[in-house]
Amino acid sequence: MTSPFYAVTPLRAVGGFFAMSLDALVLMFRPPWAWREFLLQTWFVARVSLLPTIFMAIPFVVLGTYVLNILFVEFGAADLSGAGVAIGVVTQGGPIVTVLVISGAAATAMCADLGSRAIREELDALSVLGINPIQALVVPRILATTVVSILLAGIVTMVGITAAYFFSVYLQNITPGAFVAGLPLLVGIPEVVICLSKAALFGMAGSLIACYKGISVGGGPAGVGNAVNETVVYTFLALFIIDVLATAVGVKAT
Repeated sequence: MTSPFYAVTPLRAVGGFFAMSLDALVLMFRPPWAWREFLLQTWFVARVSLLPTIFMAIPFVVLGTYVLNILFVEFGAADLSGAGVAIGVVTQGGPIVTVLVISGAAATAMCADLGSRAIREELDALSVLGINPIQALVVPRILATTVVSILLAGIVTMVGITAAYFFSVYLQNITPGAFVAGLPLLVGIPEVVICLSKAALFGMAGSLIACYKGISVGGGPAGVGNAVNETVVYTFLALFIIDVLATAVGVKAT
């Protein structure tokens, strides 16, 4: 007979995650605000994410552009290459690359940092001193990751379109003027807003998962490693689900 505790433990973890998320949301608007920690975490997340974002955006977008241009040439619609690249990069390329970078670089580093603090009982020491660890450590990381995710989505969009332009024009013989003229055909302000909104949701969700796994770690150094691995898996799953839902809502809204 299956023990009921196998079902209780995951439910308790889910409840703890939503409880921490609600606490962070409430404390986000209450002073005192940890501005120094916010700036430090913003620089930290940007530093570990910027180069991976650029290096991942170029092959990711170029591969999609290559296949798309082959299809357009077959149908005699090569002039629409710019429109296809723009809608692909803005609506999916930027957010998905942001998902991968935030999950693989920023969230794991954040979880390891908080997990190390937890096993050294630094979080308990803060509580004894009357400092709320969520307000002092979690909230700045959530805000920093959200802000950096928005910036990363913008960088991916610019780098991706630029790389797609050079690849299409110089390697697949797409007309430069037709490529540039096609960029605004399917993409406008609503699509850009949806792209940045999705990036903000990704950053917030990834940081919440990383912070929860970090502050709830147990089992010593081995527990920190397990928490980091779980952060990658859970963040990937959550962010792709958010991407699907946000895309569906965005398509209906526009």
